[in-house]
Amino acid sequence: MNSLITLHARIFGALETHLAPALLPSLARLLFVGALFMYYWNAGLTKIGDGFGGLFQLSPGAYVQILPRAVEAVGYDPSALGALARATVLFGTWAEFLLPILLAVGLFTRIAALGMIGFVMVQTWVDVMGHGAVLGALFDRHADGLIDTRAFWIFPLLLLVFKGAGPLSLDTALARWLQPKSAAFVPASQPR
Repeated sequence: MNSLITLHARIFGALETHLAPALLPSLARLLFVGALFMYYWNAGLTKIGDGFGGLFQLSPGAYVQILPRAVEAVGYDPSALGALARATVLFGTWAEFLLPILLAVGLFTRIAALGMIGFVMVQTWVDVMGHGAVLGALFDRHADGLIDTRAFWIFPLLLLVFKGAGPLSLDTALARWLQPKSAAFVPASQPR
């Protein structure tokens, strides 16, 4: 029995020590890109106007999607909204493009993952409060509720917050490039 426990500890200890630090963050990023990148990209595309200027001149649908009650209150005229509402929709739309790109390439990954977690939480709040979606509940027999789905979206993002981007990322390449070149070893007894 001791040999079985030792074998188990050796195998899974090696996995945890050598494989998991590289594999888990890389898989979390891959999962995010595979499952959600195009979801957010397409959602962002529905909010922008035509051409490059469309990134600054958003479609009326952007306001309906992000601030449904506020737009309804002004008769679906986004120009009647204040500067804060316009800035909220503009930055929210930009975040829909920028944060997934940062996560995909692994640049500023921890900050991008935190931003994406905040985005998912705000998105969920808007879906429930503004669009009438049913939040659902954890620990019930239904696994398709909004809260269940969004919890699964947030988990790989949390892993990226705690573990970073992994070895196949711009974060790692940038850290290696910025790492100071070590001076040649000079023994303490010799003058420098």
